Amino acid sequence: MPFYIQFLKQHQFGQEIREEGPSWHQKKSGTPTMGGLIFIVTSLFFLLVMWAMSFSMTSEWLPLLITLLGFGAIGFVDDAIKVFRHHNEGFTSKQKFFCQVGLAILVWASLYFSVNDWQLHLAFFKLSSPLLTLLFTVFWLVGFSNAVNLTDGLDGLAGTTTAISFLAYFYLAYQEGFSSIEAFSALLIGGLLGFLIYNKKPARIFMGDTGSLALGGLLALMSLMLGRPLLLLSLGIIYVIETASVILQVISFKTTGKRIFKMSPIHHHFEMCGWKETSIVAVFALITAVFSLLAIHLY
Repeated sequence: MPFYIQFLKQHQFGQEIREEGPSWHQKKSGTPTMGGLIFIVTSLFFLLVMWAMSFSMTSEWLPLLITLLGFGAIGFVDDAIKVFRHHNEGFTSKQKFFCQVGLAILVWASLYFSVNDWQLHLAFFKLSSPLLTLLFTVFWLVGFSNAVNLTDGLDGLAGTTTAISFLAYFYLAYQEGFSSIEAFSALLIGGLLGFLIYNKKPARIFMGDTGSLALGGLLALMSLMLGRPLLLLSLGIIYVIETASVILQVISFKTTGKRIFKMSPIHHHFEMCGWKETSIVAVFALITAVFSLLAIHLY
């Protein structure tokens, strides 16, 4: 990571901070981004090491690899556009949405044909119809990849909360015998802990859309593979709250002209209320841990 950070600095591959955010965030402008590329590459490297050591890899690994590489690639291109244009806008919202939908359809196809007797349990009923599972998979993958992306707005926030979420999935996969999910979770936990050394406040590098879209997509996929997607509403309570805060803010402003929060996503609201970044990260991480334990209990 230190060599990668130095490389990005030399080539001025820095993050452009959006003007709508807190004014004090402008001092972060120019901080190297696309840090997610490192924990994606290291995860793939150790997957190759595992494969070389004759670790059993079945077809269930395919959707995980497609999601990691696919959403990571969408995020990487989005970050690259921002970097080369020196602007905080990459893909248009429509371009990103259609890329995510197309990838989600591909992931669904790999799930449908690689996971034996795959069904989704939604509260009191099951989804087994190919059309319904397709629609839900697209909604779930696109929704949570963007939700984690929204959460990635403070130093260490997305990395900390997702590491806790992956820890919960590691435990659930271990209990259910999903070696593919177990291995992916372990690799990403290790990668994120290494990344957080450089991403904690004051961040020396950001994960960018490269990392956040890949992490969000993988969390959604793991919930689908385990057949209990709604548990992610508890495991990923912070991502749900962050997304809901943006939606409610937009609806309120467009219908009444008033804002519910001082700024959205909600982590910025707490900043505007005088909370320190480190305090927000600590509280959000604690909430994630508590609701992850609740999800494990419910499972």
